[in-house]
Amino acid sequence: MVGMHTSPSDDLATLDTAASAPSPAEPGGPRRTASPWRGRVMAAGLLLAALNLRPAVTTLGPLLEEVRDGLGMSGTVAGVLTSVPPACFALFGFTAPRLARRWGPGAVVCAGLAAIAAGLLLRPFAGGTVVFLAASALALAGIAVSNVLMPVIVKRWFPDRAGAMTGLYSMGLSLGTAVAAAVTVPMTDALGGSWRAGLGVWALLAAVALVPWLFLARDRTSGAESGPEANGPGANGPVASASEAGGSETGGGTGTRTGTDTDTGAPAAVAETAAAPADGPAIRIARSPLAWAMAVFFGFQATAAYISMGWMPQIFRDAGVSASTSGLLLAVMMAMGVPLAFVLPRIAARLRHQGVLVVILGVLGLIGYGGLWLAPAEGAWLWALLLGVANCAFPLALTMIGMRTRTHAGVVRLSAFAQSVGYLLSIPGPLLVGVLYQHSGGWGQPLALMAGFMVPQIVAGVLAGRDRTLEDEG
Repeated sequence: MVGMHTSPSDDLATLDTAASAPSPAEPGGPRRTASPWRGRVMAAGLLLAALNLRPAVTTLGPLLEEVRDGLGMSGTVAGVLTSVPPACFALFGFTAPRLARRWGPGAVVCAGLAAIAAGLLLRPFAGGTVVFLAASALALAGIAVSNVLMPVIVKRWFPDRAGAMTGLYSMGLSLGTAVAAAVTVPMTDALGGSWRAGLGVWALLAAVALVPWLFLARDRTSGAESGPEANGPGANGPVASASEAGGSETGGGTGTRTGTDTDTGAPAAVAETAAAPADGPAIRIARSPLAWAMAVFFGFQATAAYISMGWMPQIFRDAGVSASTSGLLLAVMMAMGVPLAFVLPRIAARLRHQGVLVVILGVLGLIGYGGLWLAPAEGAWLWALLLGVANCAFPLALTMIGMRTRTHAGVVRLSAFAQSVGYLLSIPGPLLVGVLYQHSGGWGQPLALMAGFMVPQIVAGVLAGRDRTLEDEG
């Protein structure tokens, strides 16, 4: 039983440890095998859930102008709307570990998918801004708890195939992000041109994803497949699970293993060290300069990602680009996360100081924002590519979290602190963009703000990328 004094990071650590442990029913014995059909249902459920963890966010950007007109929404209120995702991820993500300990991860993800389906179904029927925001928050709450628990489920259900299954989950996440952005406008046109139909149809995908989870949620012992080998490096060690908790802005994680941990690109040595017992002194995470540097870096990269998902299609549309093409441009930005989520962690793992990668991504972002200010329509595809690469600071941040710790307790606490504080820091960004857009009547000032956000991101990333660990500061 978890007491009320237990912190969310402690809950996640306990849940993560339990997911890695051998089945108590078969201590030291052979791993229990599941029937082939059950494994297929699990894999299908994993993929379908991943496909549903971003459309609630990325379908709104291409239709934001129509939604604003239909609900009488000002630019400032639209800024509030684009700030809702990180706020929900920060708030509801904290509840996921405790809910999972009480009901089981599968049941909580099932409930999360039901919340996504309900929120997406209710959103088109909103007659005003408040109801629209509430329905969006319901869907995003379901996304938040699923974000946190999916890595734990991967480790619990697929201990000997964690790398492959995390790759499947990551690809599904990125595919859902990009496809939703690309097809929302054409699908809206095909459904009669109503933004309500264009947003509401995505509830069907969530309902389909819910079907296998209704079966999987009934069995809270799905993790019993874990055997002794579940504690090995190939079984998605604590570094992977902790550093992926909280989800991905544009997709992330990696199933590669070339000198790296199977799922995050963190060095395999770090994963092995993290698996060791943590008997050292408690880490004062809130007093750690490294933890704060990591949180600020995570926060500003999340800010850039949610500004892009919420406002980038509107920037292109105001420059004269069609609504459908603007959606495709956003899809291109999101799709860049698919290959780079595999490449960046592997490069970062070979460097003692990841600051050079932080600087490169930051400079590409500054060039992209400058291009949007100078020639938004003429160079639209180039700016989308550059900003898509710049937004891949997310998998780099996850990798750095794993590399900046030596113990299991350290990686869990650093991950929980960096992501929860980071998401809180990212809330004002999209809102400020909306306020500036509303009061200036153009994109000059908002783009200057976006470029300005890259500066603290670069500084904090360079500081966080230095070759040291959280335990060194304990």
